[in-house]
Amino acid sequence: MHGESDYGLWGLVFINSAIFIFFAFSFVKPQSKTDWRSLGAFSAFILALFTEMYGFPLTIYFLSGWLTELYPNIDFLAHENGHLLQTILGFEGDAHWSILHIISNILIIAGFFILSSAWNVLHRAQKSHSLANTGWYARCRHPQYLAFIIIMFGFLLQWPTIPTLIMFPILTLVYIRLAKREEKTAIAEFGERYLAYKETTPAWLPKFSSSNLQYDN
Repeated sequence: MHGESDYGLWGLVFINSAIFIFFAFSFVKPQSKTDWRSLGAFSAFILALFTEMYGFPLTIYFLSGWLTELYPNIDFLAHENGHLLQTILGFEGDAHWSILHIISNILIIAGFFILSSAWNVLHRAQKSHSLANTGWYARCRHPQYLAFIIIMFGFLLQWPTIPTLIMFPILTLVYIRLAKREEKTAIAEFGERYLAYKETTPAWLPKFSSSNLQYDN
C-alpha cells in the first residue's frame, strides 16, 4: 500500500521530538524535582505523539477495520490522512490549512509563550525567595502547568492518537496534583500572603482585566 512509506520515518520522530522537548527545557530551565517531573511527563507525551505521527501509526492500525468500513475510499496509511479529526468531522482540503490545524498551531504557540513568560517570573521569585505574583502569575496561580495542558491539547487537535488521548487526562491530573503540592509548600513559606494571593487569583482560568494585576518592572 502506498501509504506505508509515509511512516517508519524514525529520523523525523527523533528530530521533531528533540525540537519540542528542547524548546520546553530551554524555556523552563528545570531546577527542582517538580520541574523535572512536569517536563518528564510532557516529554513522554511528545515522544508518543511523534512516534505515531512519523514512526508507527498504532492508532490507525488499531482502528483500521472501523475506519475502512466508514471511509472505504480513504487510504489512512497515507500521511496526509493521518489527521483523523479532519476526516471524522468531514472537513475537506489540505489538513494543514484546516481550521483545526490553525487553532492547533495557535494553541501550541500560545502555550510555549505562556510557558516561557511564566517560568521566567517563577525562577526570579525562587532566586529572591519571594512570591511569584507578577506577569502571568498575576493572572492565574499555575500558568506553567496550564501552558503544558494547552500545548498538549493543541497537538491533540492536530494529530489525535489513542496513547495521547489516554495520556492527556492522566497528565492533566498529574499537573493538578503537582499544583496542589506546590500550593501547600507556598502556604508553608509565605503564609497569609499566599492565602491573600490565592483569594484574588484564579487557579487555572486566567483573568485578563487590568485591575489588580501586578507586573515586573
